[in-house]
Amino acid sequence: MISAPEVITTEAQAAAVVRLTIPRAEMRTAFGPAVGELLKGLAAQGVEPIGGVFAHHLRMPPDMFDFELGIKVAALVTAAGRVQPGALPAVRAARTVYSGGYEGLPGAWGAFMAWIKENGHAPAEDLWEVYAVGPQSSSNPADWRTELVRPLT
Repeated sequence: MISAPEVITTEAQAAAVVRLTIPRAEMRTAFGPAVGELLKGLAAQGVEPIGGVFAHHLRMPPDMFDFELGIKVAALVTAAGRVQPGALPAVRAARTVYSGGYEGLPGAWGAFMAWIKENGHAPAEDLWEVYAVGPQSSSNPADWRTELVRPLT
């Protein structure tokens, strides 16, 4: 389900983001249109995306998702509508890769968080997922790869 977790140090990476604070039940209907809005905003500015889309969850209240949907960029973006300049931070973090369809992400996070705890690490409040290979690349969910990153305190 997940690759062997590791502790890494990330580098700050410029991104374009759309901030979403939505009920958990709305994730499936809000995510796709927000990705389209993000990519359209980048195209309008002539900015090329780098890598896959990510979701940087800033807080994890039980009934809501409060996150920045984003994509790394090679050039800074100008704020336009909901598309804003942003970044993934430089942090010490635990990292793994989940292989499979998105419905398996909760179980992957459970296994990953168990590894973090069993190895004596303390997670920070935020976390992010990078959708490295997904429906945009393959129609077979077995091919999908999602990078899970949890900053450590």
